[in-house]
Amino acid sequence: MNRLTRDDFRFFHRLRVRWAEVDMQKIVFNAHYLMYFDTAISDYWRALALPYEESMHSLDGDLYVVKATVEYHASARADEQIDVAMKCSRVGTSSMAFTGAIFRGDEHLITGEIVYVFADPATQRSRPVPQALRDILLGHEAGEDMLDLRVGSWAELGEGARQLRAEVFVQEQGIPLELEMDAADATAVHAVARNRLGRVVATGRLLRGAPGVGKIGRMAVHRVLRGGSLGKRVLIGLMDAARARGDREVVLDAQRSAVGFYARLGFAPRGEAFEEAGIPHQTMVKSL
Repeated sequence: MNRLTRDDFRFFHRLRVRWAEVDMQKIVFNAHYLMYFDTAISDYWRALALPYEESMHSLDGDLYVVKATVEYHASARADEQIDVAMKCSRVGTSSMAFTGAIFRGDEHLITGEIVYVFADPATQRSRPVPQALRDILLGHEAGEDMLDLRVGSWAELGEGARQLRAEVFVQEQGIPLELEMDAADATAVHAVARNRLGRVVATGRLLRGAPGVGKIGRMAVHRVLRGGSLGKRVLIGLMDAARARGDREVVLDAQRSAVGFYARLGFAPRGEAFEEAGIPHQTMVKSL
């Protein structure tokens, strides 16, 4: 395999080498590099906005590893921060190859390749890679947007938003359905983000608060896709809608676990923390 540079990749997964992963010389055990590549592949699917299990189910297949190779150029050491780069380098009739590289800064340490075959889960017999999946993989590598973000009314977007909100707020968090779904949906501005398979993966809504103040709420992201940019995309869409209608600021009630996310996007706490539906919240505000 040829040496690679960071410019050869669009996707990077950052991690810190743990002491449990090194030998007496404090360098990484060789087999752990395959684990690093496998972890990066999982995050690669998140970058595609594809919840892996349900996406494979909708595509009527699954992926099985048929080949994995690693080439060693230099070693990573304990406590070092490394970047695991990954790209889909080939999509064949029924297989696909991913090329990986591990970098310490700009230094290329490891090269890897993992080959998967798309197959029937019941028989594990190969079948053609679905065109939809092929388009997603090649589109991502070409720099295409993996999301379709739309802002509109409940009549236009309510069906998709309702399903995701029920999964997140009712099923995950145990909030009663009668509290989660309310009459304000009918007059709110809604944002819905769909992946390239048409699945709603993030949503939120914008209400009219006090004059010149928009109130953002019902922010929800698919369980396995959190930690990426989906929530940010929805939030920006709603703030743009508030700004376009003349609002001077936006306010929201953040669950305590999400306060850091909103703070990084410029929201500041206002007032004391409180509980709603048994969950700690903090009011936060941002000027437009």
